[in-house]
Amino acid sequence: MFPCYYFNIMRYLGIDYGSKRIGVAVSDADGKIAFPEAVIPNDRNAIETIHNLILGREVKGVVMGQSNNFEGEPNKIQSDIDKFAKKLEAKEMEFEVFFEPEFLTSKQAEQIQGKRESIDASAAALILQSYLNRAKS
Repeated sequence: MFPCYYFNIMRYLGIDYGSKRIGVAVSDADGKIAFPEAVIPNDRNAIETIHNLILGREVKGVVMGQSNNFEGEPNKIQSDIDKFAKKLEAKEMEFEVFFEPEFLTSKQAEQIQGKRESIDASAAALILQSYLNRAKS
């Protein structure tokens, strides 16, 4: 489930996918701490923008929030998340895509920082930090 090279220096990128905006977070070089990075529009340039972030930050793993309802079944948006992940992987780059269950991360981020434009990036950081914490244990 977790990459075998986790203990090597490895930077991760976290994604909180939304139909209008995509929150992005990046880990430190050791893959231990997640930081909000950006909020980008979910438009035809989104994949290219994320690929540029992956290259620029030397990312080796992308963690996407997996959206489920209260019963643990995929929400409607999960099929869009899966399609987006496939598009990310379609370009031959050296990174893997992982999914981390996420539940109300935007609400959690709002409770932490209040309602701001960067809320989606903070939600992405929560998703990424959850993955990093599980990978350590």
